[in-house]
Amino acid sequence: MNWINDLVWSETVAHTILIYSFVIALGIALGKIKFFGISLGITFVLFAGILIGHFGFKVNSEMLGFIKEFGLILFVFSIGLQVGPGFFESFKKGGLTLNLLALSIVLLGGLTTIVLHFVTGMSMPMLVGVMSGAVTNTPGLGAAQQALVQVSKDIPNGNLPVIGLGYAVAYPFGVVGIILTMLIIRRISKINIQKELIDYTQLQNPSEEFPEKVCVNVKNPLLFGKRIDVISKDFDSDIVISRILHDGFFYSAKADSCIYENDILLIVAKKQHIEYIINKFGIESELDIFSESHKLKSKQVLVTNNQVIGKNLGSLKLRTKFNINITRIYRSGIELVASPQLKLQMGDKLTVVGEEIDIDKVALIIGNSVKRINEPNLIPIFIGIFIGILVGSIPFALPGIPNPVKLGLAGGPLIVAILISKYGYRFSMISYTTPSANLMLREIGIVLFLASVGIKSGEKFIPTLLSGDGFIWMSYGAIITLIPILIIGFFARNILKKNFFEICGLISGSMTDPPALAYANSIAQNEAPAVAYATVYPLVMFLRILVAQLLILFFV
Repeated sequence: MNWINDLVWSETVAHTILIYSFVIALGIALGKIKFFGISLGITFVLFAGILIGHFGFKVNSEMLGFIKEFGLILFVFSIGLQVGPGFFESFKKGGLTLNLLALSIVLLGGLTTIVLHFVTGMSMPMLVGVMSGAVTNTPGLGAAQQALVQVSKDIPNGNLPVIGLGYAVAYPFGVVGIILTMLIIRRISKINIQKELIDYTQLQNPSEEFPEKVCVNVKNPLLFGKRIDVISKDFDSDIVISRILHDGFFYSAKADSCIYENDILLIVAKKQHIEYIINKFGIESELDIFSESHKLKSKQVLVTNNQVIGKNLGSLKLRTKFNINITRIYRSGIELVASPQLKLQMGDKLTVVGEEIDIDKVALIIGNSVKRINEPNLIPIFIGIFIGILVGSIPFALPGIPNPVKLGLAGGPLIVAILISKYGYRFSMISYTTPSANLMLREIGIVLFLASVGIKSGEKFIPTLLSGDGFIWMSYGAIITLIPILIIGFFARNILKKNFFEICGLISGSMTDPPALAYANSIAQNEAPAVAYATVYPLVMFLRILVAQLLILFFV
């Protein structure tokens, strides 16, 4: 039975896969168990890794480092692909506010560390290690270690890893503490998750913005004999005249179609404009020509042709060429009015109205390939990761800082993924992934990351925790974790009236904590936490590294 012994204890590839598979499966299974009505989900993989590491199971350090970093890259890159299209819109809808709140959390964390240093007398290098674990920021720990080497030439390198030990002790509660603050804010503020879901949906897409259809009977003499394209220009908002009933015959409305007295029009527009449209044309018709016009069909067509992605709907001239109307566009579960200025994205569903033969012609141009939408676009993903690593490795020299600052293996790929998902079509890089594929990529990445951190920390975690300083370091870490995010979290909720899911994303991003984001995503069931996380993450990653270095430079 030597082969079993070799498989379990020797640091081979098979051993590594065996350990990771067991840790991840155990962590996910235990994460489903609820304690006082709360489950930690995949975050429990971290503690499963600590448990396995504590009992002496090891993984080759170089292999562990690769799996950890690659898992983190997969996680943040898939997050970037998911939130990219809405990332820039988020800055228009409060992105500056979110970044100011994140800045406040970082500065409060640094200030709390300084206060602890003077009150307790604990050395700043140890406290910076504890702080890095408390805010779950590994790059900050690395930057602090480098800065310590620069300012402490007389200290043997063998004495420096104590910073990493403080990080290991504080990190687990950092993960749990961040989630705990979400629960505290939720409980004290009496937040109803379902209401927050509804409020967020309405905030992003107010109900009056959803397109509606109405049938109107033309009675306004000023419109008799006028072309549809001329009439449409008289409206400040987008309207789509889809079908016409004239003298008992149904027609698909074209730009050069004219309307006459007693014509019945099927119009699609935003809800708040319906009443004005009725008054403008005449009266609302009792005849619903949407259900009566049997000759005209309404079908959904998928955008899968690379040649039309990124183009304005109006520039394709589909209405003129094929005598059809596009009345609605479904994008990521959101229904939009098909305005000529709207740019098409991969995976958009167009509601096309017209004769079936004409709709089929439009489908050929748009793509309408379900197979194409289900195929993974692997080349743009790996090119994006390649570029992201290059970007994350670029050093930024700052005055007074001995070591250059980098975005790292998380910040670089995240930024590149956001840019590719938004502008990749301009360079023929279509990075679209189905929601299920994106979720799979994201979950695999985060569990590999968590398992790696747990396995690495497990050997020294319990002995350090049980030593005289272990619980003290953990308590200091808990203070650094909780105070800043509770203060800013309650401020964002009670003063700024921010949505709870945005606050969860803000907290996760401010603490650069993927496990907390994974938990927030699991309760939100929408992209609100991920958008807020991606909005603040680049700035926070830079600030966490900078603050860790400054604390070493000024207090050692």
